[in-house]
Amino acid sequence: MITDFIESYAKLIVSHPDDVTVSKESIDETFAEITIKANSEDIGKLIGKNGNMINALKTMANGCKAKDGVSYKIQVVAN
Repeated sequence: MITDFIESYAKLIVSHPDDVTVSKESIDETFAEITIKANSEDIGKLIGKNGNMINALKTMANGCKAKDGVSYKIQVVAN
């Protein structure tokens, strides 16, 4: 659920939406890491000015923590 939302949101922001992939790796029952892979030209757009865009995604993920009890770490990397 959260990965689908982040993927669709990221594809709206970037210039190369076909290059965006999102993967989720569960570390344990209470922690998971979400990795957004995008074109190197789009990394700045995903992070945003002063980190505002990535912080918005992190805030959204923290809202999901209240529902499923899992903490999320979001990481942006270049393809």
